Amino acid sequence: MALTEADQVIFEEVLGVRKMILNRPKKLNTLNYEMLRKLYEKSRAYENDPTVKLVILKANGKVFCAGGDLVSAYKFVHLGHWSFATSYYRKELCLDYLLATYKKPLVAILDGIVIGGGVGISIHSTFRIVTENTIFAMPEVMVGLFPDVGASYFLSRLPGFFGEYMGLTGAQLNGAEMLAFGLGTHFITSKNLKSLENALEKMIASLDSPSVATMSMIVNKFAQVKVKPDCTYFRLDMINQCFCGESCEEILSSLEHLATQVQEKWVHDAITSMKSANPLGLKIFLRTIREGRSKNIEQCIETEYIAISHVLGRTFSNNFYEGTRAMLIDKDNKPQWVPSKLEDVSEEMVDRCLSGSFSEDDDWLPLQLPSKTNRTNVVASKL
Repeated sequence: MALTEADQVIFEEVLGVRKMILNRPKKLNTLNYEMLRKLYEKSRAYENDPTVKLVILKANGKVFCAGGDLVSAYKFVHLGHWSFATSYYRKELCLDYLLATYKKPLVAILDGIVIGGGVGISIHSTFRIVTENTIFAMPEVMVGLFPDVGASYFLSRLPGFFGEYMGLTGAQLNGAEMLAFGLGTHFITSKNLKSLENALEKMIASLDSPSVATMSMIVNKFAQVKVKPDCTYFRLDMINQCFCGESCEEILSSLEHLATQVQEKWVHDAITSMKSANPLGLKIFLRTIREGRSKNIEQCIETEYIAISHVLGRTFSNNFYEGTRAMLIDKDNKPQWVPSKLEDVSEEMVDRCLSGSFSEDDDWLPLQLPSKTNRTNVVASKL
């Protein structure tokens, strides 16, 4: 029996704890508009409810969240004007911003694949629990987009040029690697997750005003240190040498040069990925992550929304629709990108994609992020 819209996110209350549970496992918990709307509505209510002491975000099934429901966004456009799809992204980015600046302690249990939009709703959580099942990636350049959901903020805060590596190649990390780079805060085996939840609930029930430090003590009791000899972190020097380049062409050239010196799979995978990816998306992302290092989360999200709008509106190409068709609908895995080569994407094209000039199109609406009176800082990465 198909899930109703009301069942796609489950909300539970246990004394001072609130749980938001993604419940669309047959669709890999991809986020559709109604899920985003409900998550936003409940998250905001919990934040302003003085009886709520802790919010837990998790998912049913073997996948935490495989990103936004791009097929639905694709179909939005076929129902009407391209700006229909921007309503989806406005809702998603407003939720990402709300959770990035959340006043209440938030625990994200990332027990499975966490990709794209799934990263956006979890990456700023006070506690980001990873397990032996966790796989992280930001592969948007492979489907005609570029890493968004605040990626120009959180990827730009990673050590060295590792954020460029992740966003330009769509490379995957496991839970231990996420912990090493600070994308995760604690590694806990999946068999202990229920016990962790029970311990947190018990602690919340016993204290009137539990502090984050007290919660951290509980989480630490279950945490393990997991760093393996083949961890990507130990390749950071080589990654930095390649991905510090000023342009995508320079980065790709550095990778190709490195491939003549070392026989390592990650180098060849990075080259293959960049050559298969959407060239315009690659250049948009490189610009946004470089500029994102000096911006706050609000500015990063606003810039990303402008660029997404240009991509959806086909300012230069049909790449989002072509990528979604090739990778997610027809699944022939042979998108025909326009432009097809990095050298054909000019700086002027990227400039245009980052300019907010849509005045000639009355159906386009600017992004209105929720007002926040008491912002909290993102938890510092633990390396």
